[in-house]
Amino acid sequence: MTTSIVVDDVSKKFTLRYHRTLKQVTVAAMRRQELSNTFWALQNVSFEVQQGESIGLMGLNGSGKSTLLKLVNGVMRPDRGQVLTRGRIAGLIAARAGFHPQLSGRENIYLNAAVQGMSEAETKRKFDDIVEFADIGRFLDSQVGHYSSGMTARLGFSVAVHVDSDIFLADEVLAVGDRPFKKKCMERMKEIRDSGRTIFYVSHAPGSVRKMCNRVIVLEEGRVGFDGPTDEGISYLKYDNKADDEDDTDDDLGADI
Repeated sequence: MTTSIVVDDVSKKFTLRYHRTLKQVTVAAMRRQELSNTFWALQNVSFEVQQGESIGLMGLNGSGKSTLLKLVNGVMRPDRGQVLTRGRIAGLIAARAGFHPQLSGRENIYLNAAVQGMSEAETKRKFDDIVEFADIGRFLDSQVGHYSSGMTARLGFSVAVHVDSDIFLADEVLAVGDRPFKKKCMERMKEIRDSGRTIFYVSHAPGSVRKMCNRVIVLEEGRVGFDGPTDEGISYLKYDNKADDEDDTDDDLGADI
């Protein structure tokens, strides 16, 4: 079996700055106050993903899920260790990622598709399907800056699922939008999974993880706390009340770090 993703002893740190203006920095320095602080969003994270696996990435807010997804996507680099991927990567890692607020939805489809690695010819060929899936109606030629977060997510997800990729990443994909569109997203992600592509799916919703994933990785304060079967991972997080999660896509909160 082909290895799709390798995360080898990866760590990533960020700097928190407490003061922004020169005056604030000067006053804080005179008072010998801290000007900044660093924290490790990820520490010594290691795992491998085989082609065709569907991974549910879970954990409390601030556990490092979105940071890890951005490292896999290549928009960030680790401070330690390495992340290796095989093939084209597509997906939605933030609702407004890859969009220009002053461009129309139509123009942003071409922009976002280019960011995802699609050629102009490929985008033209798939344009009508992208528009139909997004279902934003007369707002297609309005500036994206005037869109709601749900409309932007519709457009971003629609572009992402029409990219011919080997790895599909989804973070906060169900955090916004109405119930019918969320269900449509889940059905499309199942199609992507069944096509043999690798899926990395960040979610707080145990019901959707059970439907989508055959493996769960749980992050705890930037470290891997669990890596194994889906039901065991959900139980590890104490997200094991099946009566509450039979249809919980509306409770999917995504991740913030």
